[in-house]
Amino acid sequence: MISAVVPPIVADQSDRAIVNAPVKLLTAPINGDIESLSTAAGREVNAGDELAHISNARLDRTTLIMLEQKASDARQKLAATQEKLSSDLSYLAKLNGEIDGQLAQMKSQFISQIEELRAKVAESDSLGGAQKAQVDRQTKMVERNIASMDMLNPTLKRYSAARHNTDSEKAKLDQKINQLEALEKGIYVGDDLLSLATLVQKRRDIDLDSKRLAIEATELSAQLADQKGPIEAERIRLDKLSEAQVHVPSQGMVLSVEASEGRHVRAGDALASLVDCEQQFVVAIFSYRQGQNLAAGTHVRIDGAPFKSGIVTSLVPKTSDKLDERYAVPFPQTERREMYAIVMPEQKDGDGLRTESEEAGQSSPCAVGKWVTVTRDNGPAVPSMSVVWRQLATFVNSWGSANAQSLHERTDAVIPK
Repeated sequence: MISAVVPPIVADQSDRAIVNAPVKLLTAPINGDIESLSTAAGREVNAGDELAHISNARLDRTTLIMLEQKASDARQKLAATQEKLSSDLSYLAKLNGEIDGQLAQMKSQFISQIEELRAKVAESDSLGGAQKAQVDRQTKMVERNIASMDMLNPTLKRYSAARHNTDSEKAKLDQKINQLEALEKGIYVGDDLLSLATLVQKRRDIDLDSKRLAIEATELSAQLADQKGPIEAERIRLDKLSEAQVHVPSQGMVLSVEASEGRHVRAGDALASLVDCEQQFVVAIFSYRQGQNLAAGTHVRIDGAPFKSGIVTSLVPKTSDKLDERYAVPFPQTERREMYAIVMPEQKDGDGLRTESEEAGQSSPCAVGKWVTVTRDNGPAVPSMSVVWRQLATFVNSWGSANAQSLHERTDAVIPK
C-alpha cells in the first residue's frame, strides 16, 4: 500500500502522460460533389498537398445571364446609335456642301442684281434730271405766256413718274443690299431664299439630332463600362463556386475522414480532421503537491516521445469535453487531487521533433496518442512505482529470454543432428 500510495503523491515522474496535438478541421469551401478524395485516416500529409477536388454542376447562373443580357441590349443600342450618328454626320456633310454651293450662287446673284439696280437708279436719276430741266423750261415759257398750262401738265406728270421710278429702283436696290448683308449673317429673307432657308433649318435639325445621338452614345458607352465590373466579378464568383480544390494548410496527419467520393457536400461541411504535428505537446498527470515543483518554465525529460525534453508551460486543474474536441486525443482521466501539466517540446539544433523511426530512415513526424514518461529535471530521485515495476518486468523478461537462448544453444551443441 505504501509503494502504491506514497510515490504518486511525491513522485517527480509520471507515466500517465500522452502525446497530443491540436486538430484542424478541413471543410468544403463550396457546395458540390466530391470528385476525388486523395487521403485516408492515419496518412501523413505535407503543406500544400491536395486533399479533395469538388465540382458544382448545379450552379445558379441567373444573375450572370441577367447582367449579360443587359450588357447585350446596351451594346446593340450603342451600335444602332453609332450607326445613326454616322448616317446623320454623313447627311450633315452633304447638306453643308449643298448649302455652301447655294449660298455662293445666291451671293453672286445678289451682287449682280445690286449692280443692275444701281445702273437702273442711275438711269432713273438721269431721266428725272432731263424731265426736271424740261419742266423748268416750260414753266418759264408759261410765265412769259409763251406756252399754256396744257403743255406743262403732261411734262409735270412725266417728271413725277420719273421720280417715283427712281425711288422704286432705290428701294429695290436697298432691299437687295439688305438681303445680301442678311445672307452673309445667316439670315434668309425673301421668297428666293425660301429653299435655302429650308435646307439650313434641316441642317440645324440634323445637327441637333447628331449631338443628341453623340450624348446618348457616350452614356451607353459609360453604361457598358460600368457593367463590365459586375459581370467580371460575377464570373469570378461563379468560377470559384463551380470548382474548388482543398489543400492541406500545414504538415500533419489525417486523423479522420468525414466524406467520400461522389458525396454531395455543402459549404462548411467537414471533409477531414488534420492533426497539426508541428504543435505536438505532452499532457502529463501529476499530484497537486507537485504544483510548486512544476511551475511554468520547469524543464522535464520525456521518454518515448519524438522529443527528448520539454518545458512546462501551464498547469490545468481539469478539462472538459469542449476542450477535448480541439485536440487529437482526449486528456487522460485524472483522479482526486491531480492536475495536468502541459509540456511543450524544447527543440535543440533542429532535432527536437525527430522520432526514432525517422532516425531509422522512416518518415513518422506524428506520435499523437503515444503514452510517454515525463520526469522533472534536477529534482529528488522519486520515481513512479508503475515505471519501476514496468522496468523490473522488462528486465526479468529480457533476463529470462537470454537464459532460454543460452540453454537452447547448449542443447544444440550436445545433441547431434
